[in-house]
Amino acid sequence: MFLKSLIITHGDGKIIRDIEFHSGLNLIVDDTPVVSGKETGNNVGKTTVLKLVDYCLGDDAKGIYSDEEHKKNEYKLVKDFLINSKVLVTLILKEDLSRPESREVRIDRNFMPRRSRVQQVDCVEMKDTGFDEALTSILFPGHYGKKPTFRQMIAHNIRYKSESISNTLKNLNRYTRDDEYETLYLFLLGCDFEHGDSKQELRTKIDMEEKFKKRLEAEQTKSAYESALSILNLEIDELEAKRAAFCLNPDFEKSLVELNQIKYEINRLTSDICRLNIRKNLILEAQKEQQSNVSRIDTQQLRQIYQQATALVSGIQKTFEELNEFHNSMVESKVRFITKELPAIERGLKSVHENLNRLVARETELSRVITQSDAFENFEDLVKALNERYQQKGAYEKTLQQLEQTESTLSGFNEQLAAIDNELFSEEFALKVKEQVNKFNRYFSSVSQELYGEKYALKADPETTKGRRLYKFTAFNLNFSTGKKQGEISCFDIAYTLFADAEDIPCMHFLLNDKKELMHDNQLLKIAGLVERKGIQFVASILKDKLPRELNNEKYFVLRLSQVDKLFRIEKH
Repeated sequence: MFLKSLIITHGDGKIIRDIEFHSGLNLIVDDTPVVSGKETGNNVGKTTVLKLVDYCLGDDAKGIYSDEEHKKNEYKLVKDFLINSKVLVTLILKEDLSRPESREVRIDRNFMPRRSRVQQVDCVEMKDTGFDEALTSILFPGHYGKKPTFRQMIAHNIRYKSESISNTLKNLNRYTRDDEYETLYLFLLGCDFEHGDSKQELRTKIDMEEKFKKRLEAEQTKSAYESALSILNLEIDELEAKRAAFCLNPDFEKSLVELNQIKYEINRLTSDICRLNIRKNLILEAQKEQQSNVSRIDTQQLRQIYQQATALVSGIQKTFEELNEFHNSMVESKVRFITKELPAIERGLKSVHENLNRLVARETELSRVITQSDAFENFEDLVKALNERYQQKGAYEKTLQQLEQTESTLSGFNEQLAAIDNELFSEEFALKVKEQVNKFNRYFSSVSQELYGEKYALKADPETTKGRRLYKFTAFNLNFSTGKKQGEISCFDIAYTLFADAEDIPCMHFLLNDKKELMHDNQLLKIAGLVERKGIQFVASILKDKLPRELNNEKYFVLRLSQVDKLFRIEKH
């Protein structure tokens, strides 16, 4: 897919901007007249054009009017204008810019609250999950619900955020795990791995169990609890021996023993309640996350789209309703799997609470009997110390039991993960990864040689981190020099588009880039020639005074902005 146009419309229907894109180099520049020498093209909306394209492809609206470094800082003027003026953004994608009859996709979004929100694909209104599913199905057919996500797959095509303009490969947010990058680049390289989703799910479950284990060991480690319990048992034995030395009537002795046992059981039950509530809350959090993925698309509204798709593409045998039902059933299946423990946990909580209430009542009764005994005064300090030890013993034993259960669960998950990794790191699959990396490097090194006179390459190193195996992908210079990061990024993105086309892997054919003034003039000129020859769209925002003379040409400009004519033209409204 290519970018055909980006249209910004005022709520009254008046067009604010209509930006037409073309093949090759597309420049978004400032056109601020230089009078005093202090004029600047900053804050005129060059980067915002890239953000609007990204917004139409599923990004958060806050990115349009928030400071990237300080998310809580909002540009109130822009935010108020977008909402109060009911601004609508329309992105038109086209399969082939050189063929007028080729397929087009229209995406409409505004910035209004939910009831007044517009979020459409080909004029069909959609909720968030449906919107993501529609975009994935159109641009990466058959991939919805799998890893990597749609947003992860297109991240390298849209570079304006700090992570993406500073890192060639690790261009997602800073919270992205290495195993997520592994899944992403295996997919982008065409290394099909059917257990990729299972690996991601296991990693999520392992993370949940490890968090639970970390909470249990917040104060001490398992070995510390074991050592403390051993010492505690010795202290209890000594106190029991002292207690046995007293001459007591049989009823007092019996009541005291029962009271100690009840206190011990009460403490164990209290720990049970705490453990069950922690487990319940973790499951409910996971359930909520999964349920947010349920598709709630109005299938009647989408029937027309499928009819159009059926007319254009032969071989479609499933209706949208069937696909939507299949997706929802898969999500519901995951929810059922995650929540299958809930009924047992609820029953367990009820049972434990009933036992606890019964024991507390008995404890109160026994305490009253013992404190009324003539011998109690002689035992007061001893009983207090003994009760404290039993309470501590119950708490330590329960914590150790929970830790052992968690470790057993983790062991099971890790065994499943190891089985998947055995396939992922088998000789056959490793050879497939190596072959695909070598194919990609033919393009990567060729493009970088043409643009920089140096050869860049991608490598995939099997690594083991914290006992977990994964493929770590990195880019490097074959001449082992530092090179230019901006150049490396552009070379990678262009090379990947060429590689994906050669391997018949779905991909976007446009590359959005910010701050290209950081790149040398010669490289910009070479990029312009290369993308023109290869039929790639290269959209860049740049300060006009940083343009090389050869590129200061109307045929490359798709939008001129200035201090007196900013993107949204808010001042005029």
